[in-house]
Amino acid sequence: MSDPVYLCRLEELPESGTKGFLLGSGADRLDLFVVWRAGVLRGYLNDCPHAHTPLETRPDRFLDRDETYLLCTTHGARFTIDDGTCISGPCRGKSLTPLPVTIADGKIFLLRD
Repeated sequence: MSDPVYLCRLEELPESGTKGFLLGSGADRLDLFVVWRAGVLRGYLNDCPHAHTPLETRPDRFLDRDETYLLCTTHGARFTIDDGTCISGPCRGKSLTPLPVTIADGKIFLLRD
């Protein structure tokens, strides 16, 4: 297993508890985001399963107005925070791709194979 990839300090997450990251470039580019809710950190590939576009149109804005669901602003699909399942919109029943993330010493890391 490769070394974990440092993303940011937990305290750098905005009040919404979501933050996006672009790692690498070209074929090695990885667009992802993390969600911090109720003491649980989750990571997802920033790729809507409907149109394969990033979810957000404004930096670090991955939640709907009520901050209850993850939102794809392209077509309005909503996804559960807990497991990334689409509950409404054109990709209903599909899911976001989860990515393994962890917190160590107040820092957020992506775990890579």
